[in-house]
Amino acid sequence: MCGRFVLVTDLKNIQKNFNIQEVLCQYQPSWNIAPGQVIPAVIHYEGKNRLVCFRWGLIPSWSKDPSIAEKMFNARAETVDTKPSFREAFKKRRCLIVADGFYEWKKEGNKKIPLYYYLKSGRPFGFAGLYETWLSPDQKKISTCTIITTAANEFIAPVHDRMPVILSGGQEKAWLESSAFNAVGLRSILKPYPAEEMDCKTGMGPHHS
Repeated sequence: MCGRFVLVTDLKNIQKNFNIQEVLCQYQPSWNIAPGQVIPAVIHYEGKNRLVCFRWGLIPSWSKDPSIAEKMFNARAETVDTKPSFREAFKKRRCLIVADGFYEWKKEGNKKIPLYYYLKSGRPFGFAGLYETWLSPDQKKISTCTIITTAANEFIAPVHDRMPVILSGGQEKAWLESSAFNAVGLRSILKPYPAEEMDCKTGMGPHHS
């Protein structure tokens, strides 16, 4: 699962890391991004990588009720190509959701301790994501997204059995740009990120211990 994440890297760094040619969203750094918020994502459109904004929590284009988004902030890698809610987006509307790290909560007695997971390299990365545009009854377009999750690697497994799919450089390009759709090839990159390349701190916000 991924229900909270962090993005505090400056915009120039995001542009450089993701080869962004066009910025089409207002960027606001945050140490505590939650479902329902508007978040930056990378899409590949008309030959360019563009930074756009989506609301986190997917509304399928056919949905009658936008409140479905509250349950659709994650999609399971194992069923992303077969589940009606995600199938079409998996074929045609893939994105990278930009992040510096994410939180999971460790149970200690009656308390839940937040743990912040990030890459040892310190660089921002892209979660594998999907997006949709939903037309409201008053003809307003609402663009939404979801983060794909997979089985946890051995670093995260003691705390949670799932983790968001983090893509590396070459995988990012394949995920965004695959014009000839290949479900098997794309699913093969939706794997746990190497545990040895990740680190973790206790606490939320910039003052981690």
